[in-house]
Amino acid sequence: MKTKKKPASGRNAAPRRSAHRGAGRLSLGKGDGEGEGRPADSDRRKSRIGVLIADDHSVVREGLASLIRRKPDMTVVGEASNGREAVDLWKQHRPDVTLLDLRMPELDGVGAIKEIRADNENARIIVLTTFDGDEDIYRAIQAGAKGYLLKDVPREALMDSIRRVHAGETCVPVHLAAKLAERISGETLSAREIDVLKLMAKGKSNKEIGSALFISEGTVKSHVKAIFAKMNVVSRTEAVASATRRGLIQL
Repeated sequence: MKTKKKPASGRNAAPRRSAHRGAGRLSLGKGDGEGEGRPADSDRRKSRIGVLIADDHSVVREGLASLIRRKPDMTVVGEASNGREAVDLWKQHRPDVTLLDLRMPELDGVGAIKEIRADNENARIIVLTTFDGDEDIYRAIQAGAKGYLLKDVPREALMDSIRRVHAGETCVPVHLAAKLAERISGETLSAREIDVLKLMAKGKSNKEIGSALFISEGTVKSHVKAIFAKMNVVSRTEAVASATRRGLIQL
């Protein structure tokens, strides 16, 4: 009579195949293929354009920050409310691109550009302002700004300018570039003539201007005549209005 073989057991038994073999591979543990096929979060952050925003109006800063944060290729690294803070934050964060207002307390935009560029001449800065005077544009570009935009610029045009400046380009709209070219080709007022113009804007007479600048009244008259000729104006009121519009003086 044949006896049935008992199933093998013990040390020599064949391993039993689990019905769930390999099921654990569907859930990746920490370090087990994590992020496979896509860049890590840190890499994505590093690839973004880091932007510093400097403007003394909180509503403008918040609006710009909100707009930039919605772009997958950009991130806001800091927000400054004045020129001095802008320089300090730039040194702290070393942003890829800085959006800088022209008129700010403590240190104006041009002063901030000069200090930042003194630290790193390759700093990429875009002036974003409401002032479109040829002298404003000239001073900003001369200081080292890589872009000059007005605050009414369309959103996507602003985002495109940030990308272009980050890539090493210079961005100045055609109508502002034309003003810059006119300023460069035109006659320039001397530092003394600017001083006279500032005092004219305060309503000072030739005698009072001469006393303030320690020059004779006759010399003041000569400066006023030169100012009129260079600016192509015929009156003090017209000279002051033109100088303010162009950014030669600030009232």
